[in-house]
Amino acid sequence: MINRVTLKIKRLQKIAAVILVPVVLGACGGGGHVDPGVARHVFLIVMENHSAQEALAGQFTASVAATYGVANNYHAITHPSVPNYLALTSGSTWGLADDSYHVLPKQDLGTQLTSAGVTWRAYMEGLGDGGCLNSPVPYDPGHNPFAFYGGACPSNVVPFATFAGDLAGNTPRFSWITPDMCHDTHDCPVATGDDWLKQTVGEITNSSAWKNSGVLFITWDEDDHSASNQVLTLVVAPGVGHRASSKSYDHYSLLATIEDLMGVGRLGKAAQAQPMNDLVG
Repeated sequence: MINRVTLKIKRLQKIAAVILVPVVLGACGGGGHVDPGVARHVFLIVMENHSAQEALAGQFTASVAATYGVANNYHAITHPSVPNYLALTSGSTWGLADDSYHVLPKQDLGTQLTSAGVTWRAYMEGLGDGGCLNSPVPYDPGHNPFAFYGGACPSNVVPFATFAGDLAGNTPRFSWITPDMCHDTHDCPVATGDDWLKQTVGEITNSSAWKNSGVLFITWDEDDHSASNQVLTLVVAPGVGHRASSKSYDHYSLLATIEDLMGVGRLGKAAQAQPMNDLVG
């Protein structure tokens, strides 16, 4: 599968410049070298339930993979969705093997960043007056891992509608973004999520937060329930250009990378994970 994904990306590199005009314009002015002392803004978008090959059927997504960094040997941790979200935010699945809600100890990335004085927000599309646990579909509390830790959402968890304003103003150092169940392609076609990504990624790459040594990660929580569980993970950084990594990465690797960029310690299995330094720049 890795070879097929790589070949598809190479074919798409020839048309990526046309599709990615808004993203390329947003990237202008960024340098390829990042000073390790720079406090970087980090963005993470989590999509749903498709293999790498399925995700690359999206024209915009494929063009991002052909233009920026792509992890060609990246695997989710398990099935179903919830344990993967927990792995991404705490370095552990907590032994869970279902998509039910569970109250867990406050040993997660959000709590860690708050304790360290690092600004962060989790933007949840569809989050409404019902709050973290009772907002109606297309919001899904199972795609909001921060609701699990301590049994309630911290004030850092906000509706996605506030994201554009934060981008234009005081952007937090770390931004987690959960699309609703249609835009993350859980319930809707890949093309629908691809269009949403085109809009959202364009907004991010046109922001000063991203242009000033920022980095955007896009990953999928799990694949289509195969045994390999290989998913697409993209690393979009200004001035870095296309890079492809064949190193073995997973959600613990991504958590380790984010924690390193935020300057905090590593949680759970992220402590032993290999960070994605060859793609971050």
